[in-house]
Amino acid sequence: MGDLTDRSRASDDRVLTVVPRRESDITVVFRKVDGDDDDDDADDDDERAAERIHLQSDCRAPRSHDAEEAVKKKGSAKPPDGSGRRALCPRAITVCFRHERAEEPASLGGSAPAEDPEKKKKFPGLGLIYGLLSTVFFSVIALLVKTIQGVHAIEISAIRCFFQVLFVAPLIIYHKTGFLGPRNKRVYLVLRGFLGSNAMILLFYAVQQMPLADATVIMFSNPVFTSLLAWIFLKEKCSIWDCVFTVFTITGVILIARPPFLFGERFQGIEGNYTNHIKGTIAAFLGAVGAACTFVVLRKMGKSVHYYLSVWYYAVIGLLECIIVLSVLGEWSIPLCGRDRWILMLIAVLGIAGQIFLTKALQIEKAGPVALMRTVDVVLAFIFQFIFFNHAPTWWSLGGALCVVVSTSGVALRKWFSSTRKS
Repeated sequence: MGDLTDRSRASDDRVLTVVPRRESDITVVFRKVDGDDDDDDADDDDERAAERIHLQSDCRAPRSHDAEEAVKKKGSAKPPDGSGRRALCPRAITVCFRHERAEEPASLGGSAPAEDPEKKKKFPGLGLIYGLLSTVFFSVIALLVKTIQGVHAIEISAIRCFFQVLFVAPLIIYHKTGFLGPRNKRVYLVLRGFLGSNAMILLFYAVQQMPLADATVIMFSNPVFTSLLAWIFLKEKCSIWDCVFTVFTITGVILIARPPFLFGERFQGIEGNYTNHIKGTIAAFLGAVGAACTFVVLRKMGKSVHYYLSVWYYAVIGLLECIIVLSVLGEWSIPLCGRDRWILMLIAVLGIAGQIFLTKALQIEKAGPVALMRTVDVVLAFIFQFIFFNHAPTWWSLGGALCVVVSTSGVALRKWFSSTRKS
């Protein structure tokens, strides 16, 4: 398999040059020869076993200790007759020793070793599809909350948290993560559960008090507040663009709220009275800030806490909080209509599915493209509002939605480009 050239016949230590004919495998044959080149020993060459070493061009495995000892012994041992014969051991060749396989290489008459099959590439847009599915599920949840009549937003949240507890508890037992989590992370887990559950309650309340699209747009502004809060608490970098996007977001919220001291007393396109509209606006704004705080807490915890444990705290603390508040307010009211009961169960199931798909999307795809896919939520909210409630949006609402979407998309694109540049 290779040509061996004796560079120096006069010296005992000889250098061999191996010229491979194939890059896949090289067989080097060493034969013991007499240092004086006597003719008497020529007949004994056939009786001596040839030392064969298989070389592989792409082998990176380190030489084993046993193989090294064997080579040293063979290279330094002298024949028993003391004739001074030496084994030819080149110094310029790095040998990769392998365990013998059952099949011989193709060059020796056997079949060629099969190459490892390449890993199948995942579908390139799978993460974006997961993000789109989560967006659709969350939009349908907001629509279902809007259609339920006579059930308080806190009770809807309690039912969703209850089903979430039933779903997550077996997963925690299966994965053996424990129900309390690491001791040094429990404060963050409690804070995550409290902030996340309050953000959900405020969103449901806002949807009930104001037009669906307006509440969705305001809640959609949470990525902008996440950047500011991360700059304050996590000491992350805050550029001039973050300030510009924040101004755009606040402008969009003002256009949607339309306060009387700026827009006068004529309220067009407002659902119900203006007092409920302001209540819904404040609830949606506080919900967006609460969701941003939740994301900051999750960043602080990092990947040291299992995802199911984070959802577990979110569901348990939210359920306890809702039960306490409902008991104080006396707002317990089980829907008499079977349709509303099925809608409540569907809200819980879609909430779990939406969180699962969102988590899978963030595991496969970068956060920037996933955040851009969430802009579909705003579009779906306007479509649902027009189709199911026959409520056409005003130009003020559309202008506010445009400001919020532009600012949120700008934050996502900036982070996407910065992460791509680093990678």
